[in-house]
Amino acid sequence: MCGIVGYIGTEQAYPILIGGLHRLEYRGYDSAGIAMIANDGKLNIYKAKGKVSELENQSEDKDRSGTIGIAHTRWATHGGPTTANAHPHVSESGNLTLVHNGIIENYAVLRNQLMERGMHFQSETDTEVLVQFIEYVQQSLGVSLEVAVQTVLKRVIGAYAIVVLDRSNPDCLVAARKSSPLVVGIGDDRQEYFIASDASPIVEYTTRMVYLNDEEVVVCRRGEDLRVHTLTGEDVPVEVKNVKLDLAMLDKGGFPHFMLKEIFDQPNVLKDCMRGRLLPEHHRVVLSAVTEHHERLIQARRFIIVSCGTSWHAGLIGKQLIEHFCKIPVDVEYASEFRYRDPVIYPDDVVIAISQSGETADTLAAVSLAKEAGAFVFGVVNAVGSSIARNTDTGTYTHVGPEIGVASTKAFTGQVCVLTMLALAIGDAKGSISHEEYQKVIDELQVIPDKIERILAQNSQIETLSKIFTYAHNFLYLGRKWNFPVALEGALKLKEISYIHAEGYPAAEMKHGPIALIDKEMPVVFIATHHQLLEKIISNMQEVKSRNGRIIAIITEGDEVVKKIVSEYIEVPDTIACLAPLLSVIPLQLLAYHIAVQKGLDVDQPRNLAKSVTVE
Repeated sequence: MCGIVGYIGTEQAYPILIGGLHRLEYRGYDSAGIAMIANDGKLNIYKAKGKVSELENQSEDKDRSGTIGIAHTRWATHGGPTTANAHPHVSESGNLTLVHNGIIENYAVLRNQLMERGMHFQSETDTEVLVQFIEYVQQSLGVSLEVAVQTVLKRVIGAYAIVVLDRSNPDCLVAARKSSPLVVGIGDDRQEYFIASDASPIVEYTTRMVYLNDEEVVVCRRGEDLRVHTLTGEDVPVEVKNVKLDLAMLDKGGFPHFMLKEIFDQPNVLKDCMRGRLLPEHHRVVLSAVTEHHERLIQARRFIIVSCGTSWHAGLIGKQLIEHFCKIPVDVEYASEFRYRDPVIYPDDVVIAISQSGETADTLAAVSLAKEAGAFVFGVVNAVGSSIARNTDTGTYTHVGPEIGVASTKAFTGQVCVLTMLALAIGDAKGSISHEEYQKVIDELQVIPDKIERILAQNSQIETLSKIFTYAHNFLYLGRKWNFPVALEGALKLKEISYIHAEGYPAAEMKHGPIALIDKEMPVVFIATHHQLLEKIISNMQEVKSRNGRIIAIITEGDEVVKKIVSEYIEVPDTIACLAPLLSVIPLQLLAYHIAVQKGLDVDQPRNLAKSVTVE
């Protein structure tokens, strides 16, 4: 979950590396560091505990010259967030320095072996083992840096994306990956290469990218073509992809936080998500993945959705959509549990893997497990060229643009939008959805972005409402059917950024335990938009009210009945029940955001979290 940047070229490396770290800070912000070979040949390493800005402050009056370097922003795994544990780590001789994303599972064994051979360690990290081991192999066998990296990584158990810099070889960077993402950007005339955890820090310099696969090593040398080979030394053809990102998506655009900007992005990004897929003039949904593989999809025994966190909540909505429109049973699994519990997977199953980053370690492992069992694997990801996108049989991108805020917002609505279109397309191909319902949902889906705009217009009112609830230590979120996953997602958003304990439940389950918690100090959020179970939710509200619980309700515009029961309410436009989550989640995102801001918390970079969970 750490962020890596590397550069070799003709420009000064420092601005490129520091700018890249700022772009990757969502991946980790416990500490940061940078290493560069200066113009005088000296290897300069600067590290700081805390955010990238602390590193900038520390290095401001230092020698920042040089046209080659590596940099890192850390999310701590082995060893606390200290300057000593910050990357880059340096070898015994001081010649080699290395940055790493991932976890080395057998680091303790390797560390002990190296200590027996006289190596000394300065940190508590698993990463330092790598740089010490590479130097040991390099010196004891008399081999090149490239061969030493290959040799060491064949002994390593775990996940890694690494970049290695050798002071004695100032025209070369060596990088490798396994189960952690790494991309190489190619500049002009074989004189310039960029390395990063994803495309966001380097896309302003080049759009020509090479995505490394597992157990591949890349050598970036000035004046030479990029070389990629396996750990066993076999050459790998270099496949260059043209990647374009909207750079405006990578800054705050006048908003105080990325999270708020991304909440407000949702009307436009959902239009992008539907563009070319939802064809209102033809009243059709066309997904190329379904067109090309419709027989495999409509003949599925069942669908299994694997995902984590917010994506799991989207998967719960996807289950209802697919079962409702396609009449195919769906299981929704936490990827982290699915990969370890010896699941029964049939060759005629379809496994849907959902991940914003496309690099979620547990979801990627679940994909591998499903493929080994012969299942057909469908990816729903946002990041173009990501590992899940490249390892699934087919899939659909959400196209919501980079999401920098750690708490997912537009990723969720983008995933739900794609799952809705997927269910409609399969249901239409299978003939399991009526023509009338198919057209009704399509017509309504295309106006959802405009209805989200109407909710966002209430931002100032929601901000005012949030001030009432900053005192709370606990929240309860309740919903039914389509809105039950929204209750889970609303509770997660509040936990992630405000550090208030919150739980989501099906509203009917309140009586089976959680009702014992309700008193005048417990805010209870009901997602109570119009659908066939609204009367039952109103009964649940009365039960909370009779116990002095304070109710906040998300209601359909003009619902005078619920207004009379609740303490506070936020109105959303009317829509058909299956699309309600796309609207009802928006005020919950805003409520969580404003409560966290009122508490003076770091909304974009909440404690202990990172955006892309690429380690177990």
